[in-house]
Parts: sequence; C-alpha cells; structure tokens
Amino acid sequence: MKRLILLFALIGLLASLSAPITPALAEPSATFTSLNPVVQPLASAPVAVRISGYDGPATLLIFDSRGRFAGAFGLTIANGDGWVEVTPRGGLGDHWAALFTADGRMVANGTIYRLEAETTLRTGVAGYDRLYPTVRQFMAADRLSYRLDGQLVAGYRSPDSPLLWLRDHYYQNRAFRYFETDLRSLPEAFARVQAPDGSLPDFLARPEWNIAAFRTPVEADVEYLFVQLIYETWQVTGDTAWMLRMLPAAQRAIDYTIRDPLRWEPALGLVKRPFTIDTWDYEYGPPMINPNTGELGPRHWIDDQTKWGIFHGDNTGLAAALNMLALMEEAAGQADLAAVRRTIAADLMVRLNALSWNGRFYTHHVKLIPYDVPGVNEAEQLSLSNAIALNRGVLTETQGRAIVAEYLRRLNDPNRIAFAEWYSIDPPFPAGAFGMNGRLGERPGEYVNGGVMPLVGGELARGAFRYGYEAYGFNIVQRYIDLIERTGATYLWYYPTGGIAPVNEFLPTDGWGASAMLGALVEGAAGIEDRHIAFNTVTISPRWPADPVYAIRDVYAVARYAAGDGYVAYRWQYTPATANQPGRIDLTATGSGDSFRLRLLVPAGATPQTVTLNGAPVPVQIEQIGVSRYAVIAAAGPVTTVSVTLSR
Repeated sequence: MKRLILLFALIGLLASLSAPITPALAEPSATFTSLNPVVQPLASAPVAVRISGYDGPATLLIFDSRGRFAGAFGLTIANGDGWVEVTPRGGLGDHWAALFTADGRMVANGTIYRLEAETTLRTGVAGYDRLYPTVRQFMAADRLSYRLDGQLVAGYRSPDSPLLWLRDHYYQNRAFRYFETDLRSLPEAFARVQAPDGSLPDFLARPEWNIAAFRTPVEADVEYLFVQLIYETWQVTGDTAWMLRMLPAAQRAIDYTIRDPLRWEPALGLVKRPFTIDTWDYEYGPPMINPNTGELGPRHWIDDQTKWGIFHGDNTGLAAALNMLALMEEAAGQADLAAVRRTIAADLMVRLNALSWNGRFYTHHVKLIPYDVPGVNEAEQLSLSNAIALNRGVLTETQGRAIVAEYLRRLNDPNRIAFAEWYSIDPPFPAGAFGMNGRLGERPGEYVNGGVMPLVGGELARGAFRYGYEAYGFNIVQRYIDLIERTGATYLWYYPTGGIAPVNEFLPTDGWGASAMLGALVEGAAGIEDRHIAFNTVTISPRWPADPVYAIRDVYAVARYAAGDGYVAYRWQYTPATANQPGRIDLTATGSGDSFRLRLLVPAGATPQTVTLNGAPVPVQIEQIGVSRYAVIAAAGPVTTVSVTLSR
C-alpha cells in the first residue's frame, strides 16, 4: 500500500512535468531488463528498455524491497528501444520498478533485479583494500565448531587456547560480524551453563577432550562481556525475539556483578578484583598450587594471599554493558528499569573517575589496602584497557583525547625500545612479580607483562579516529598492515623488539588483534558506525582526507552484516581546489536503514561554503573535535546525496 500511494503521487508529478511533450505512441508492449539480475549497492547497473511503437522520453521508477522510493531514471526511447544506467539503492532483496511514458502512463512494471551486498572497501590503496579479506582468512583458522549437549556451538577461539572463551570470542566480533552467520549458538551455550547466582564460566566445555567449563576465580569481566555480546548479536542480526529470550540471562549477569561480595566493593560502589595485569586471569604474587591438578602455576585462584583492588577496565566495561542493557530493556517495554541502569552507569563512572583517573589515563590498579610493588613505577603504568575504553561510549571528550595523547607521547618518546606503542602494560612489572613457574609472561616484555599487542593498537586506532587524531589512526593501521604483509601472520603479542613467542603456543592467526584493526579501518577510517540495530540508524564519517601518506580521492565502501540484512554503502569523492574551482566533497550513501548522520571531515586548511542534500541547499553545521572539523548533515531514506563546496 505504501508503495502504491507513493507511486500514484509520482505518476501525477511525472505527468505534470511531461505534459508539454508529445510522444509518438502506438499500442505498446513494453519491457525492461537489468543486464545484471543481481546488483550491488551504488554500482551502476545497465537496464535495457523496450516500448514497441514508441519514440520519446520515458522514466523508470524503482522501489526497494521495503517499498521505499529508490530512484527515478530518465531515458529516451528511439525506434522502440532504449537503455539507462540506474544506481541501485535501498534494502536488500528484490526491487520493483515501473516504466512510464511521457504522458504519465505506466506501460510495464515488475521485479527489476535483486540487490545484494558484501563488505567491501575500495580506496585505491592496496593495503587498505586487502585488509578485510586478509583478516577473514586469518580468522577462518580461528573458527571452532563442535556439538555440546547435543547442540552445535560455533565461535572464535583464543590464539593461545583451543577453547571457546567468551572474552576472546566477544572481542573478535568486531570483524566476524561481517562474514559469520552463526552468531547465536555461543551466547546461547553460555546461557545454558549460567549459574543460579548469574555468574558465568570463562570458557565452554570441550567434551571430547574431557575439559569442563570453568570460571577463573580472579576474573571479574565475564558477566559484562556476556551482556555486551548479547546486545551486539541483537545489533547485527536485528532479531529482537531472540534478544528478548536472552534478556533475563543478561539481567542476572549484571545483578551478579553489582551484588556479589566477590565482585563488588560496596564502600566504593565499584567492581573489584584481585591484582591481575589489566583484564588477564592471573594475579600478583608467587606461583600457587593448582587445587585441581596439584601442579605449581599462575595464581588463578583466590586465597588468603590475594590482594584486592579496583581495576578501571572492569568498571568502564560494566558501565558500557549497563547502557546496552538499558537499550534492550527499553525494547522489552521496561523503560523504568532501563532508566535505573543508565543512572547506575553514570554514577559508576563518576566514582571511577574520582578514584582512578589521573588526568592522562586510568591508573592501572588502585589497591584497597596499600602495599608496595617493588621494581616499577605504578603511577606511570598505562594498561591496555585504556585503549579499549576509548570505544565504550563512557568517556568524556577530554578523557578520550588525553588517553590518545598519552599513547602518542609514548610513541614519540626518544627512549622507546618497543617497535610499537601497543603495550599490554607500560612499564611492565619486574621478573617474578607475577609468578608463572617459568611460563611466558613472568618476565617483562612477555605476553601481557609488557608485550606489544595488535589488539591494543586496533582499539587505540579506532579511538584516535573518534577523538580527533585521525592521522594517528591511519598511521597505526598502516603499521599493522606493514607488519602482517611482511610476515604473513598476526600474533596475539610480540616481544618489544618484534620477536614472536613459540608458534606451538600461540597461533599465527590472532583474531583478536586482527578484528580490532579491521574495526579501526571500517568504523574509524571509513567511518561507518551502527548507532543501534541492523544499521537502521547510521553515522558515516569518512576520514580519508586525514591520511598522512596517501592522497585518497575516491572511495567505495560497503559494510554488511552476514547474519542479517543490515548494510550501509557509500561512494565518497574529494576534488581538491584549483586556481579556478573551489574544492568539493561528494558523498552518495544508501543502505537498509532509515536515517543517516553524515559527518564529512573537512580537509585541513579548507572551509565549507555550501552544503546541498539531494540537490537542495541546507545550512552548514560544523562539529569540531580537537582541530578536526566535520560538516554534519542529517538525512533520511535510501536516497542520499550530499555535496560540500570548500574554499581556502
């Protein structure tokens, strides 16, 4: 009905515009045929048109799979034949078209083609354009699938463990959302083994190896990661019914975190944990006896020597999860409860900032009972969850820019030894501070005790793009591409001098770091950010003018969720100013969703003069972050074309 109403309105408009034209028309038989039965968004598609016995103008109107107007394309028929190049836009699936002659008569209608989309990036820079297929190839080696309790479960394993850890799987979804179709089975499997108190194991059982599901007692992040995974699975699939079925498990997980005395410090109103290195799973002190095997090893268990404190990453993660839970509860009709979640999240960040924020970054671990840690200046320790916090939506702009600036300062430190500033923690702890009984990570520069981690670099790059350090974001992505193209591998961590751990202990296809770097390219450089569910509300912030190495002028970008029909595509072009012509940015965008927030990065030294949206002038609105300026335009529907003229 919606399509028919719009069609009648367009017929009337077409007739009024075409009234002066007198076509030559007999009794026509008319057809239109797309030369490509399956087309890609914004990729020109030739259509052959025949109206027997007719000469004159004609118009082809196209509607997407949701019945939305997706374009009007004029052509001229000569001796009954013509052709036209159309631009596919709108939702995925079959598109419908209607063909009109100049007097407003519809002479043919029906399905014209099927629109499909696949995640794609074409910038003219080979490294950028190859990163998505390279990461997908790496992660094919990390996918693990087996039957558990009679049901198939699929996920992405840790590079240092042949098990499905919730943490490692969650962080890898920055990439696998674009190619993996089974997103539901792993969170469902974790929900089935959730304890009555709401707590969850770190990893799922592997029955064929006689490995049971297990929770490392010192960990405090599993529950909020479970909530984030449920939310982001809903975001990708758009499956609200599934989310509603999982919502009670998410609520129990959050309630466990903020109520259980093992995880919550009521005097501070913050999550607590034993003194681990950032979010990792072994604590400070000498090795301990594994109570299950009797072997001497890392301190995974809580005992009378456990030293407690507040770790910032648990709390920024919980705040982010509370905000995600609020969105799910609103969708479930629980608006009052959602408001409470948001209040808790905001209050938690106030308390965390008062306790842990030092003006440049979050202090690694604030002790509940003070004690000395010899051999390291703890006040200067920059730990990896500072980079992760950049993308959790809980920092102020001032905090975000300060954290990025601190990493940049350490990159430029003349005394830096490490090949990259993507530190797990810097400076590291002295040898033996975290007793591992000789395992990797006991000495400084190893594993999470000062090893260099691409997962940190990827989160940092995405944050740099977000907080006005766009050139730095490009620099990080370029260095990672150089690294993997030089070696053909990607590792969870590297020694500061660039060496790698033994291959039999760490896979050369680390999905965590690779996913973070791909997220930086897609969400940061290409600037495609899903603001809610299935790309229905999208922010597009192409940051190509800030690339410090490559003069990028023409980009085609598509982000498509493989487990649903959500996608967004754009074509961006930049024409620098000449002596006779002003500079210009042109953006054409489309997708499955209803609204876009377009943020066009203004090249350094240029000033926006005029902005048009679908040919009509709109006010120039500027958003500034740091020294970066963005021209901001709100747009709706699948047909969006913006032009910005620039002067210097």
